[in-house]
Amino acid sequence: MQDELLRQSQRGLPEERPRPERLRTDCPVLLSERLVLRAPHEEDIDALAHLANNPNVATMVSRMPHPYTVNDAADFVRRAKQGGIGKCVYAITKAETGHFLGCCGIEPIDEQTVEIGYWLGEPHWNQGYMTEAAHVLIDMVFRTRDIERIDARCRVMNIGSRRVIQKCGFQFQGSAMFPSLAMGGPVAVEWFRLDRKTWISLRSWGGMR
Repeated sequence: MQDELLRQSQRGLPEERPRPERLRTDCPVLLSERLVLRAPHEEDIDALAHLANNPNVATMVSRMPHPYTVNDAADFVRRAKQGGIGKCVYAITKAETGHFLGCCGIEPIDEQTVEIGYWLGEPHWNQGYMTEAAHVLIDMVFRTRDIERIDARCRVMNIGSRRVIQKCGFQFQGSAMFPSLAMGGPVAVEWFRLDRKTWISLRSWGGMR
């Protein structure tokens, strides 16, 4: 799970990409008890570069380079704005202060499946933020998209990410090797899946934090 996500969709020609108005409709701002999930923008670049330039973060996601520079952050914000059909990229921010904490998002796999990915800056780990963000993102996906399942991946050694995935109701599917940009080669990952029927039975997230 944990893609930098945040990668440009290669599905479809440029003229097939939605207009900005379409993107805003498909990727609404999401609110939770402590967080606001919204589109990344230029004011996030410095904080994004600071938090992402951390091997403890970069080595746990597949497409984040290390070192991670301000130019990398600016390019990420630019690509996030370009969007892609069915794809959403969010900056995770604190509702009270607006502080940037990390990123999450979804990307289509096929007509019935999307993949969720995320990362959080290390100073904000172990405070429940990622589970909270994942809950509202998952709810948005199943409520607004005609899909049947969401996939997620995490490195085998990433205990924190696995805990988030499990708290969201995902079920283990298998293990595989997957490329890691920061590691310079493939790493062992676990693959999880949440289907619509399971989500319906778990829509009251209150007891799963």
